[in-house]
Amino acid sequence: MSTSGQPPSDVLLEVRGVSKVFPGVKALDDVDFDVRPGRVVALIGENGAGKSTLTKVLSGVYLPDGGRMRLEDEEYSPAGPRDAAEKGVVLIHQELSLLPNLTLAENIFVGREPRKHGLLDRRALNKGAEVLLERVGLGHLKGDTMTSLCSVAVQQLVEIAKALSQDPRVLVFDEPTAPLGDDEVKILYSIVDDLKHNGVGIVWITHRLGETARVADEIVVLRDGQRAGAWDHGDVPVDQMIEAMVGRSIDKIFPTIGTYRPEVVLEVRELTRAGEFENVSFELHAGEVLGIAGLVGAGRTELVESIAGARRPDSGEVFLDGQPLTIKSPRDAIAKSIVLVPEDRKNQGLAQDLTIEDNIGLPKRAFIDRIMNNRRLHDEVVAASQSVNLKGLLPQLARTLSGGNQQKGVIAKWLLFSPRVFIFDEPTRGIDVGARSAIYEMIHELASRGAAIIAVSSELPEVMGISNRILVLSGGRAEGILEREEFSETAIMRLAVADHMAALGAPRDAKGHDKD
Repeated sequence: MSTSGQPPSDVLLEVRGVSKVFPGVKALDDVDFDVRPGRVVALIGENGAGKSTLTKVLSGVYLPDGGRMRLEDEEYSPAGPRDAAEKGVVLIHQELSLLPNLTLAENIFVGREPRKHGLLDRRALNKGAEVLLERVGLGHLKGDTMTSLCSVAVQQLVEIAKALSQDPRVLVFDEPTAPLGDDEVKILYSIVDDLKHNGVGIVWITHRLGETARVADEIVVLRDGQRAGAWDHGDVPVDQMIEAMVGRSIDKIFPTIGTYRPEVVLEVRELTRAGEFENVSFELHAGEVLGIAGLVGAGRTELVESIAGARRPDSGEVFLDGQPLTIKSPRDAIAKSIVLVPEDRKNQGLAQDLTIEDNIGLPKRAFIDRIMNNRRLHDEVVAASQSVNLKGLLPQLARTLSGGNQQKGVIAKWLLFSPRVFIFDEPTRGIDVGARSAIYEMIHELASRGAAIIAVSSELPEVMGISNRILVLSGGRAEGILEREEFSETAIMRLAVADHMAALGAPRDAKGHDKD
């Protein structure tokens, strides 16, 4: 790992000794940071490490309490985001800021609309927007398209078009790939390459450490508001980045895997939902974490949502403790001791404008058909929040909490039901690596108490790190179950692509291995 010395002469944006203090918290502590023309610096760190605060200082949202900044050898102290943008530093926020009732062109040039004889020149507005839309891979859209009709991924690319319209010298991306699919990510990478070619300096904030090798020219690590390390290249092993971020080695991120009991809690037999998954069978034991892996479109989410009552299977059977279940809704599943922690916790897991306390207590209220004992419920909520380390956060609105704390809130609300089966769909998506460790510990604490756990994950190190066994789906079919001693990324991927190999006529054995 390299450390910062004297900055080279081609530094575009120079940050020296920057500090920022909030009541009771020193968010940034004597941070040095450089952005160079035509280069991408990846800024990584856990939630609370200071990444967001630093980007807001760069973009004029916050004034630093100490230190100095220079932009192209001139003092840089923006009075606000508009001033920063006029000087050439533009921040693309993680949360979308587009107005749904405006067209794409109006959003791109809001506050900077072209005018002719004092009147809005709508033709120039739309034409200018369409040039930018073409640049971000959205050439099929017109400038007068209503923003409300566009997907989240499209709106993210429109946010980038809006930033490009300001001709930035330094462009700050905050988790830009989070809402994007593979095709959109490829477009974004090509945009970054073009920006680099034109001498734009880029700050790239990400939780997806694997993407740094593709996009970053250098990496800076923040931990507890301080610069914890740096590399002068982007191709850094993920375990080294994690160790710098959290201050401990990667082998301490995942919990010790316990042994599960022979008792079968949940049995799935030949479960089928047309077009999504077919004839899936497996057993889930008390104290077991059964991982489910597979490529996008393999049917993982559809399968677990069918078990949890969010979808209706066409055929097949589900048994709990040996008894057949008929589950027609999530409420049925909850009543029968099966709960789902969904992939989209913001929209499906929590009511964002309620407090965490209200969120934790809400499901229990829905199941009580008598006069509510508010004191008793409050005590249960407090106990659940303490067990997931949310002490002191109960009065806060859900939308104000980090992804890790939001996920803890979703887990806490189900603890009030003492469920037999917990289903986690992408349990750490959008959560930084330090908070992930806490979520993993919670999952295994539940298992140690006898709960049966299903954990769907797209990340192979994660699904291998937390599971006793792994069920691999391919094209909606269960291609095999791997025991822990069989785990490897190669073994999982062989099974995950089995449907594609079968389509090509390649024979395979029971574990998905190619036969000669």
